[in-house]
Amino acid sequence: MRARSSATKLAERDNDVLQMPSDLSIDAVLEISSALRQLLADVFGLYLKTKNFHWHMSGPHFRDYHLLLDEQADQIFAMTDVIAERGRKIGGTTLRSVGEISRLQSLKDNDEEAVAPRDMLVEIYGDNQQLTRSLRSAHELCDYHGDVATTSLIEVWIDETERRQWFLAETIREP
Repeated sequence: MRARSSATKLAERDNDVLQMPSDLSIDAVLEISSALRQLLADVFGLYLKTKNFHWHMSGPHFRDYHLLLDEQADQIFAMTDVIAERGRKIGGTTLRSVGEISRLQSLKDNDEEAVAPRDMLVEIYGDNQQLTRSLRSAHELCDYHGDVATTSLIEVWIDETERRQWFLAETIREP
């Protein structure tokens, strides 16, 4: 098999760019869709941890904490389809499996048999803080590449994540 020349590779790359559904460069598409896959893995991880803590909540504040985590889980899950579809809209790929989520997520799972209610809320608070940092980083990348639509979506997700942090911070505040 004959090796392709650098001119052929460049022409194929230019052809790929022309076939992309957006006007973003192929490098931008690759970098942004990679960042979105990472975010999506973390969002799925945070969703499942939030539901885990929702399902296993107990104690004197059960109802309030249970409802808080359920509301937050719904909000987190609502992000998943939008993140995945945004990556596809620009011509990238998205997650394909639970295994890929496991490989990409940066948030730590919690498989403990029992976790105290306050510890659950503190952990979810920290995970939301980490997600906010990741969202800001992705926003910076998208802004650098001129991807206004993705930056706009990320701004909303940052606001929602900060709201979750605020509610959790007020809930775990010591009297």
